[in-house]
Amino acid sequence: MGAKAGGKTNSNMAVLSVGRAMAQLREAFVQIIGNDLPMNLLPSVMLWGAPGVGKSQGVRQLARGIEAETGKSVHVTDVRLLLFNPIDLRGIPTSNADKTLAVWLKPKIFDMDGSSSAINILFLDEISAAPPSVQAAAYQITLDRTVGEHKLPDNCIVIAAGNRITDKSVTYKMPKALANRLCHFEIECDFTSWKEWAIQNGVNEKVIGFLSFRPAYLMMFDPASDDLAFPTPRSWEMASNILSILSDDADKSYSMIAGCVGTGAAVEFRTWCAVYRNLPDMKDIFDGKDTQIPEQTDVIYAVISGMVSYAAKHASDLDRIANSIRYAQKLPPDFAAVLLKDYMVLQPDYRSKLMMIPEFQAWMSKNGRFFNNA
Repeated sequence: MGAKAGGKTNSNMAVLSVGRAMAQLREAFVQIIGNDLPMNLLPSVMLWGAPGVGKSQGVRQLARGIEAETGKSVHVTDVRLLLFNPIDLRGIPTSNADKTLAVWLKPKIFDMDGSSSAINILFLDEISAAPPSVQAAAYQITLDRTVGEHKLPDNCIVIAAGNRITDKSVTYKMPKALANRLCHFEIECDFTSWKEWAIQNGVNEKVIGFLSFRPAYLMMFDPASDDLAFPTPRSWEMASNILSILSDDADKSYSMIAGCVGTGAAVEFRTWCAVYRNLPDMKDIFDGKDTQIPEQTDVIYAVISGMVSYAAKHASDLDRIANSIRYAQKLPPDFAAVLLKDYMVLQPDYRSKLMMIPEFQAWMSKNGRFFNNA
């Protein structure tokens, strides 16, 4: 079920999904914050990965996780180093009051909330695409958390991200002196991790359903190809926005979807979306009405996606969730396991709410073994 990112991996660093990498970082930073320790006890972090694999989204996911566990407000400052000159990081030179010395005005991006109720994340994106002179200017930021005369607040986490040289993007080889100042993670594309994020962030149900049926289409980046539009988690998110905001009709939206994920994936997606014409009514399922059970695999995946999307909007109504589980009991157990596993990530700790539903308890008692294959 996993979808792997294209390009050659670096064997001398940890290779993790976005979800697993962010979970490890969240745990580490929450411990630092909870024990009121200096943030610089942990090294700055470098995320490597193919274009569109989800590095930027992962940093925002990390911010929300730290915010939820610490109760502090977390602010992300996104700096695209590719667009910067070395002087931009240090600030604009001006004279002091008596015009005897040059001083540097601090750039707005480094004007952070240093209070005890806040945490800052300085996200140095596209660092591997920045010219070597700009990368050199990042030395002080990553190690000393200073920029010229300006010091980052003690509550600031520094995370950098960039594409690998093997991805054939605009990249410069990172100097060893800078690389040795960072804790490196290589981010791989993992469908299970992406699906959990997609459910929690309202990605269009048709996109989730299609990729559940064809997970290999989540990431088809090929550094040797000249294609400009290709499937990645980022381009599928763009396709989701097109469907959710402009038109939910895949035929009408086809050209724009193809412009995001490429014609091959768009044709497959448009063809698959035809199954939605014959789905049972989601409201009837959650109202507990007698509703047809599909037999074709692609239709079942579409039903599951529709049910998860509907459940996300009615997660607090456990009676309706119970009705949907009664319906799921009529599905093949392995498909029901997929549905209930998706239900568990509707909200943080939603499994504890599901355990209050007798139908969920009964299904788990009888069919819990199917979870290992879901």
